[in-house]
Amino acid sequence: MSKLTRDDLFSLEKYAEVRPDFRARVMAHKKNRQLPIGPNATLYFEDALTMQYQIQEMLRIERIFEAAGIQDELDAYNPLIPDGTNWKATFMMEYPDEAERRVQLTKLLGIEKHIWAQVADFARVTPIADEDLEREDEEKTSSVHFLRFELSPEMIAAVKEGAAISMGIDHPAYTYAAEPISQAIRDSLAEDLG
Repeated sequence: MSKLTRDDLFSLEKYAEVRPDFRARVMAHKKNRQLPIGPNATLYFEDALTMQYQIQEMLRIERIFEAAGIQDELDAYNPLIPDGTNWKATFMMEYPDEAERRVQLTKLLGIEKHIWAQVADFARVTPIADEDLEREDEEKTSSVHFLRFELSPEMIAAVKEGAAISMGIDHPAYTYAAEPISQAIRDSLAEDLG
């Protein structure tokens, strides 16, 4: 999957014109790229379209129109686009009540190391987490982690041929699975693979 360049982006003026339709398109696309795992965790799978939307929104909010600022946003978000051998996801622990969230995040240390994906009967894959910066300390984990699931050529071929995909979390304080994931999400993730 190719990375975004300035040529892929709308100018601020053009984005103001197309934003309602573009946003509706992206929201429809994202529906097949969100995977709840249990009641409080969700994987949001990223791709070029979700990252283009994120960049466009950042440029709009920050009123960035100079080349260097645009390139900074591209450099920040391009690493979240899968490159054909992996899935990339934003992982969120979601607790509506802030006090409960604080308590739970102290119990969920290392949760990012307990997330897994499995293609058919292949071995489970655990993600490479938070390549950009450390997201937990000795006391608590972050509610947001960035993950990269690297797949073998055999797994990629199996997904392309329609194999089932399962995902889950096996942390001692949070154990849930989506087995198998829905066909719509499975098909969307298959498009990320080269």
